[in-house]
Amino acid sequence: MAAVEHTVLWDISPPVHERAPVFPGDTPYRQRWQATIGGECPVNVSAIELSPHVGAHADAPLHYDPSGVTVGRLPLAPYLGHCRVIHAIGCGPLIEWRHLEHALADLPPRVLVRTYERVPTERFDEQLTAYAATTIEQLAALGVQLVGIDTASIDPAASKALPSHQAVRRLGLRVLENLVLDDVPEGDYELIALPLKLMQADASPVRAVLRPWPNSP
Repeated sequence: MAAVEHTVLWDISPPVHERAPVFPGDTPYRQRWQATIGGECPVNVSAIELSPHVGAHADAPLHYDPSGVTVGRLPLAPYLGHCRVIHAIGCGPLIEWRHLEHALADLPPRVLVRTYERVPTERFDEQLTAYAATTIEQLAALGVQLVGIDTASIDPAASKALPSHQAVRRLGLRVLENLVLDDVPEGDYELIALPLKLMQADASPVRAVLRPWPNSP
């Protein structure tokens, strides 16, 4: 009998529960039970309330553009395929081009940047690292279609102008936020992070995972 081959997976999604951090003022995760097993009831059924930005999530253009498309109408191709994880751990408030230059040769169309040594999954980080808008523009010029980050936003937490979100809007890129890249070495992977088909929403939770990319060192 042939040996069973086990696929290596990196789960890069944080846990979602009632203590999961959210952007200040956003709707946290809440769950209540509509039905529980017992007596005449054969099943457990819950109801949940949450911001679509809780946990690992995909932003839709509607999030940063009043006339932008909703997440349920986005093509899925950018969220599935060849990506590169680049480390910029402790780089400061903004990911600048110099923090990524060491890993940009033959760049695939998806880039995920690790900024934390360990992601603070139990608290919101007011000092989160974000992308510099010029970095977004330079990545787009190299053919990048999706940018991801292990913080809650591609812009600084206190930003009102949202320059990186606006760069993404102008250039037609897609965004993943709140990833957990703590145990992921730099290198190339297959990304799988499909948003839900929420036809009116400005974002969607994703269960983001990585698989080894063929022939990647």
